Amino acid sequence: MGNTVASGITTSIILETILLRRGADQLTWPMAARTAMGMSMVSMMAMEFAENMVDYHLTGGQVNLEDPQFWMAAALSIGAGFLAPLPYNYLRLRKYGKACH
Repeated sequence: MGNTVASGITTSIILETILLRRGADQLTWPMAARTAMGMSMVSMMAMEFAENMVDYHLTGGQVNLEDPQFWMAAALSIGAGFLAPLPYNYLRLRKYGKACH
């Protein structure tokens, strides 16, 4: 499970860094990387933890791409990953009055 969490967080940081550098913000690469790592680490950790726990609970860690129950577990874990960081994100949005970047 550690590999999946590390992969998910690394992918998110890389994507956010590229978007912050190439998008409307036009940050420098170092600033984009620092911003990406700082702005949503707690959210990413909560999302990855929730997804993995739900998936492991429902599938026992077994991947069977032909089993409909696997795909149902995947859908439920994605939903859990979406819902888990919402309270934290909402509180940060209320506290600072703006989005994370």
